[in-house]
Amino acid sequence: MKNFLIPMLSALVLLGGCAVTEDSAKPDAEAAAAPAPMINDYPTRDRVDYVLECVAKHGGLTYISQYACGCKIDKIAEKLSFAEYEAARTFSQMQKTAGENGAAFRDPKQSKELRSRLKEAEAEAEKACFIK
Repeated sequence: MKNFLIPMLSALVLLGGCAVTEDSAKPDAEAAAAPAPMINDYPTRDRVDYVLECVAKHGGLTYISQYACGCKIDKIAEKLSFAEYEAARTFSQMQKTAGENGAAFRDPKQSKELRSRLKEAEAEAEKACFIK
């Protein structure tokens, strides 16, 4: 049995190896021109937290509010990467800190830009998902 397996495994390795032809090594012109899809990098826990906060703001848990809030975070994810979303949320929450301690979250250009982008993404998502 052992003598039979070794030649079979060798044949499989040879047949199933990585074969690169000249055509397969060249990128497809259409694939190279197409924009790279945005990676769905939002952790489930953060999506659920967002949906629960949204549902609470929109009258409690109903099928409509749950669906609309899930839609809303999906639309936001299309506009912002998770790192941008997380930074924008942090800046938004911490800008309320009084005095000098809050200045680090209110004043930087990056903070203002990310908070603005999040606000725009949420407004567009609100319209797209029919949340009132």
